[in-house]
Amino acid sequence: MRALEQIDDWPVRHAAAGVVSGAATTSRGDTDRVFALASVTKPLVAYAVLVAIEEGAIELDQPAGPPGATVRHLLAHASGLAFDTTEVLAEPGARRIYSSSGFEVLADFVAEQSGIAFDEYLRESVFVPLGMASSALAGPAGHACRSTLDDLLRFAAELLDPRLISPQTLAEATTVQFPGLNGVLPGFGSQRPNDWGLGFEIRDGKSPHWTGTTNSPRTFGHFGQTGTFLWVDPRQGLACCALADENFGDWARAAWPLLSDAVIAEKSGA
Repeated sequence: MRALEQIDDWPVRHAAAGVVSGAATTSRGDTDRVFALASVTKPLVAYAVLVAIEEGAIELDQPAGPPGATVRHLLAHASGLAFDTTEVLAEPGARRIYSSSGFEVLADFVAEQSGIAFDEYLRESVFVPLGMASSALAGPAGHACRSTLDDLLRFAAELLDPRLISPQTLAEATTVQFPGLNGVLPGFGSQRPNDWGLGFEIRDGKSPHWTGTTNSPRTFGHFGQTGTFLWVDPRQGLACCALADENFGDWARAAWPLLSDAVIAEKSGA
């Protein structure tokens, strides 16, 4: 896929990008290099939580986190917790407050309920069955996964055709939770509404945005401050991942939508 050649001109030392479409996977760059994922950690953590729900270790609407909050609230950034502390800034379900600490609370809750350390739970429930041998959670559950492009493309393929959870569970996870909540999308300002699913940001009509202008409103995924992103567009039957070692900034705001639009255009043209 020629669109992926764009990463050669990114102002980064190392980059890798890939596309999954049906059974086909195309990639470019350092595909086996381990990158820090930053907040692209969150979809991986969320997926392990969804496995825990299906296994009966926890329940989606089970109380967790601050008073009145549930697992659902924590996954959807609607628990009221602050970004990086356990300070409560709002009632559960009242505002969309992007919270990395909420995912740390969630990981601790899964560990407590299952009796398994969360990094091990994530490894056994997601990384091992998907063959993500180079991936690991090496710190807080909000931002400390490390992985390779090859591994992340395996996860992207799972999101297009789930095997570890039911299609119904994935459909709920990629449907807007607590509709109508406003909030700030990190790096892109206030969004009204700021729609999220269960661990996945949902594109809907957000503008500006880190995906392309031709991504469908159903596109879901996440990006990270270390220069990483993963999106899945179920309407296009397409997923795209990119990893870099340059922190998110103006370069990414410019480059990522261009790459996304080029990938979609090339796939549509084919």
